[in-house]
Amino acid sequence: MPGRVVLIVNPTAGRGAGRRLGEQVSTLLRASGHEVVDASAGDAEAARVAGARALADGAEALVVVGGDGMVHLGVNLCAETPTRLAVVAAGTGNDVATHLGLPVHDAVAAVAVVDAGHTRRIDAGRVTAADGSVRWFAGVLGAGFDAVVADRAARTAWPRGRSRYVLSVLRELPVFRPIPYSLTLDGARVDTRAMLVAVANTRSFGGGMQVCPDADPADGWFDVLLVRALSLPAFLLVFPRVYSGRHLGHPAVEVRRARHVRLEAPGIRAQADGETVGALPLDVEVVPGALTVLVPADPPGTSNRRAAISRRITRREATSRPPGQPGSTTHRTDDPATDGTAP
Repeated sequence: MPGRVVLIVNPTAGRGAGRRLGEQVSTLLRASGHEVVDASAGDAEAARVAGARALADGAEALVVVGGDGMVHLGVNLCAETPTRLAVVAAGTGNDVATHLGLPVHDAVAAVAVVDAGHTRRIDAGRVTAADGSVRWFAGVLGAGFDAVVADRAARTAWPRGRSRYVLSVLRELPVFRPIPYSLTLDGARVDTRAMLVAVANTRSFGGGMQVCPDADPADGWFDVLLVRALSLPAFLLVFPRVYSGRHLGHPAVEVRRARHVRLEAPGIRAQADGETVGALPLDVEVVPGALTVLVPADPPGTSNRRAAISRRITRREATSRPPGQPGSTTHRTDDPATDGTAP
């Protein structure tokens, strides 16, 4: 049903695709009878302030146009509120949108999702910094090699798009060393040296890196990835496998499940949904059903992903520990139909 919607567009997303898709979305929403309040601004903080002000006057939905960074902005405006979040995926990565089965770079299909009004409640991660400030995320929080690379990429003006991330990887690899972490997973402390720690609500980050292939944003749990200390040659062998999820077979790679994670490491800043969320230590908590998202009634590829999850369950159940124990290794034992791809 048509209503008042707040629109925030990142015009630079997807190497300029955001601007084009944003204009199309605005036109299509108005043609469908929606009242559109454009809260786009020159930077993310100005957009957040403008969006919060517009939402305070009431809205059926917040529509964000961009990549995972815009999803991050939307989550921080909509978490634990009745406002529905609609994502028009226009970035180079679009990891959260892909997990939820949303249209990518398709304004017509995205507006059709808004018009249909089909919603799904998903979990969100709440991050509390040492100063008490709070941020939310929908996808994956990383605090390791990925965060170091993301920080360098954010400080690099050229090249743009995914090439900037690749160049940052190449520059950081020769100088990166394992990080000494202290982790607390649901009260169980783990001290380790690791290349990467990722707290996952959804499967992937970085434009398709399947860090936690079994992560489900509606099960009330995080999947927590640890890539323990490796030599540079060994890390170079493992790292490319993350795009297919085959890194999980390496002995240095472990995935656990937890509802509350405390991350501590010297000199490390975490990123979530591709955005910097602050320096460690951080407390990260999953909040079940904190976010209402507009989704297709039948996301594409749902049946194939359910079958893949079911096969992984069959392979892993024989060696898994009970998933309900704090810090236990993650192997999905719940209904494969709740794989994070279908309402």
